[in-house]
Amino acid sequence: MRKHWLDNLRAGIVALVFVYHVLYLFNASGVLGGVGQFSAVQYQDALLYFVYLWFMVLLYALAGMAARYSLEKRSHREFIASRTKKLLVPSTLGLFVFWWILGYFNMWLGGGTAFIPGEGPGRAAIIYLISVLSGTGPLWFAQLLWIYSLLLVLLRKADRGDRLDTLCGRAGPGASLVAGLFLWGGAQILNAPVITVYRFGIYFVAFLLGYYLLSHERVQKTLEQWRCLLLVAALVMGVGFVALYWGQNYADYAILKNFYTNAYAWIATLAAIGCAQAKLDRETKISRWLVSKSWGIYVCHNLPLLAAAWALYKTSLPALAVYPLTALLGGAGTLALYELLRRIPVIKYLVLGE
Repeated sequence: MRKHWLDNLRAGIVALVFVYHVLYLFNASGVLGGVGQFSAVQYQDALLYFVYLWFMVLLYALAGMAARYSLEKRSHREFIASRTKKLLVPSTLGLFVFWWILGYFNMWLGGGTAFIPGEGPGRAAIIYLISVLSGTGPLWFAQLLWIYSLLLVLLRKADRGDRLDTLCGRAGPGASLVAGLFLWGGAQILNAPVITVYRFGIYFVAFLLGYYLLSHERVQKTLEQWRCLLLVAALVMGVGFVALYWGQNYADYAILKNFYTNAYAWIATLAAIGCAQAKLDRETKISRWLVSKSWGIYVCHNLPLLAAAWALYKTSLPALAVYPLTALLGGAGTLALYELLRRIPVIKYLVLGE
């Protein structure tokens, strides 16, 4: 039976990613990539601090759970084929076909095109290749998830007796809390320099914990029973994190490796899963629509949102108007772009993996 709560939670996180990027593009927290800030202190940035640590950890944990349910119905070959089409194609070939436009726009906004020497076709080719390399945007998630899917298949083949899976399935009620220590350990390793989104270690651990631990019914039921305590703990720890690191770059590796940071990320992840089971395990017209569009919204939202934010920031409108207008125009542009791309036969495969 399909788990509607998992689909709804995943779609909800995509919506949260969109909201996060609306605020992030104007952040005053020292995180690179925005179009500008409105003042030296922006209290609305508190939401960025509050969600950044856990929403992608949660998304990878959910991806690990989904991988288990997929592999119950598919062979390894079919699983990798489906993941390659959905994840690898748009995050590699799609960059050359369309997403280089995002890379070029980012480079142009930062004034990078002015530093590229030469002229004519040679200069254009250099700009295009740089745009391809920097046009990944949100597709970094797909790139890592495809790698993790391959590694998962290798782990399953190495553990032919499913001993690790059996061990996790027998884990006691407190195992989900103790598993946070593995997440903290993962945060210490395999972090890409400069580009902090490529945190190979922590996201791989979250993916494996989703597959081996959180996908078990007994663990899920425990989290559902503990959801109120977990939610309160997550809220308190989130407020504590904002107070502790306010004014600092919350994406700095020194903060991301901190024990408290990772404990908060894991507790928030468990709380979200527990609450989703209790409150989101149903299907409505709105949830069905959001679930069906969530991948397209995730893949397509960066370019329209960035364009809207940049254009509105150049006006004399107050911040109170710029934020909702950015969300409105960026959201409309995202849906329009997705609906356009998915109607072009070859493009929808190369750019969206559909």
